[in-house]
Amino acid sequence: MSSFLPVPDPIAFSIFGIDVRWYGVLVTLGICAGGFVFYKRAPKRGIDQDRALDILLWGTVLGVIGARLYYVVFEWERYAGDLKEIFNLRGGGLAIHGGLIFGIGTAVFLLRRWKIDPLKCLDALIPGFPIGQAIGRWGNYFNSEAHGGPTDLPWAIEVDGQLVHPTFLYESIWCLLLFVFLILFDRYVKQGRFDGQLVMFYGFFYSVERLIVEGLRTDSLIIGSFKQAQVLSILIMVACGVGYAYLARAGEEKEAAESAALSGGSAAAEVASGASSQAAEEPAAAEAVTEVSAEGPGASGQAGSGDSYQESYQADYQASYRDDYQE
Repeated sequence: MSSFLPVPDPIAFSIFGIDVRWYGVLVTLGICAGGFVFYKRAPKRGIDQDRALDILLWGTVLGVIGARLYYVVFEWERYAGDLKEIFNLRGGGLAIHGGLIFGIGTAVFLLRRWKIDPLKCLDALIPGFPIGQAIGRWGNYFNSEAHGGPTDLPWAIEVDGQLVHPTFLYESIWCLLLFVFLILFDRYVKQGRFDGQLVMFYGFFYSVERLIVEGLRTDSLIIGSFKQAQVLSILIMVACGVGYAYLARAGEEKEAAESAALSGGSAAAEVASGASSQAAEEPAAAEAVTEVSAEGPGASGQAGSGDSYQESYQADYQASYRDDYQE
């Protein structure tokens, strides 16, 4: 049985005698792809693209540092005798959980400093992580690392002359599907939305995959007698489940409060409109009364006793004429 994929050459090319490895090339491409996704999505979440670039710059630098430190801490025996190897990133040794912790932590720090809602911004940022992972995981293939134990499955790959699980491929495919899901959900689902929803989805579903696939790997980082990625994945799944329920409820309460405020505003507007109409009618009524008073006894009186009014007028005229004549 042959390998599903050819045995790779870890060197992509050389410049002035310096070998550039596929690992570094693919991790860089993954970071660029994830950053591009965030940069394009940022304005839709009300985030200035200049601020998005600041987040990408600082988040990338500190994320890489965090990924390396995380790996070194759990592999200290490997580096204790040769500290300069800590800075040799070309050979691999970046832990995704360390990168996520430092990268997302940097973003939250900057957003709070700028007084921007972190959850709203992170929902724009988070789909960039799985697409970056989907690409970057292929760096593990070229380094012949992050693989599983022996298998005779049709898609097994050869490492050190043995056919093994291509666990990097499992995670790459899962992260690609997760990226598609997050993008489609964000674009087409409008009901029941709340800030932080995509963050919770990513944290939960990525951890589900990592919990399963990590069980197949043979080069896992260990904490005590457990694989640290599995322990952390369980904790993240629980945290995201609780967080999702809390944020969903908070979103419903916020929506209900906004609806109540909108209804109250409409009722107040109707009352104000009614009061304005009544106030406009009162001067009109008063004007009508004034006109009637100025005309004499009243419209009905004039209509009913027109003859009496004429007789009174003639009597007054005759009396006035008689007085003048007598004088």
